[in-house]
Amino acid sequence: MSFTPWLSADDCDLDDFRRLVERTCDPADFPHAASVEQGVPVYEGTAGGEKLRDELVRVLTDGPGVVVFRGAFPEAAVDRLTGVFEALIAEQRASGATAGDHFARPGANDRIWNALEKAALRDPEAFADYYANDVLALVSHAWLGPGYQVTSQVNVVNPGGAAQTAHRDYHLGFLSDAAAAAYPAHVHRLSPVLTLQGAVAHGDMPVESGPTMYLPYSQTYEPGYLAWRRPDFQEYFAAHHIQLPLAKGDAVFFNPALFHAAGTNRSTGIRRMANLLQVSSAFGRAMETVDREAVVNAVYPVLLERGDAPGVGHVIAASAEGYPFPTNLDSDPPVDGLAPPSQADLVRRALRESWTPEALRAELRAHAARRAS
Repeated sequence: MSFTPWLSADDCDLDDFRRLVERTCDPADFPHAASVEQGVPVYEGTAGGEKLRDELVRVLTDGPGVVVFRGAFPEAAVDRLTGVFEALIAEQRASGATAGDHFARPGANDRIWNALEKAALRDPEAFADYYANDVLALVSHAWLGPGYQVTSQVNVVNPGGAAQTAHRDYHLGFLSDAAAAAYPAHVHRLSPVLTLQGAVAHGDMPVESGPTMYLPYSQTYEPGYLAWRRPDFQEYFAAHHIQLPLAKGDAVFFNPALFHAAGTNRSTGIRRMANLLQVSSAFGRAMETVDREAVVNAVYPVLLERGDAPGVGHVIAASAEGYPFPTNLDSDPPVDGLAPPSQADLVRRALRESWTPEALRAELRAHAARRAS
């Protein structure tokens, strides 16, 4: 396509789309991958340092747009948090609440919104074990840089649960075509780099259970936010998507502009549970509101006991606000540099200086008060 500062429905051309997505993934392009399955690089561990980080950026930017990490989360950590999620679902059902779904019929699935906060408050130890995860930290930092913000929504697709419609995700993916077209083309290019999508399998997901369907390379199609609802693009997705089975503890991460959709659960007895991770850039707006002060206060005693154990920094990144803005610069001015301390900075200081939970709680309250206008 030639450059244009604005996009419209007239720019959506299925032949252009096909030329972008109908290509083969060369394993030589991704040397740190253990294998390539259905055109998707599959990794086993985080060895490779900066070279692996750079490779992941290539995969997500102009490569297939999706990666799988086998055994990314330890089984014990997954099982314990699964117990937390099951308890939350049981309480939700008992209350008569029905969680809506963006792209499926309300009530068809079991959904826990803001599972990150709810899990931290119910079982801080399980939360810390789960989010002290090298893979999540690696991919999040590779795609978003430091100060990223984790949110989590649990989705359980029960036997017979129908597939979602193919879509792109937050931010522009949640707008109508008319609303998305009101944003200039450079914002269409910006939106995908503000969010990382991920999912952790909380049980084995054979294909018959309906794991997520993907269309590799579809994130590279610039007018995609205006194209995904069109019947011809939906039909193409239905005919050409891939579907990767996952084992418990596997994690998949993908560019939010990738055309994707949860599959139909055709099994008779598998309740397909995934912890859907939406990780946001420090410079963007997350989809969910999370009381990170409450999360930090719940988790801090666990971190205090663990001291400098591996993964503590990852837990801080997943729980505390890592970016100092927006704030009230009259009452919360920069002291050492151009920015005041973030919530995560306070937690790291508290651990270094062995503050009591009560001392951190008081400082977090004062910190929040200084930031208010």
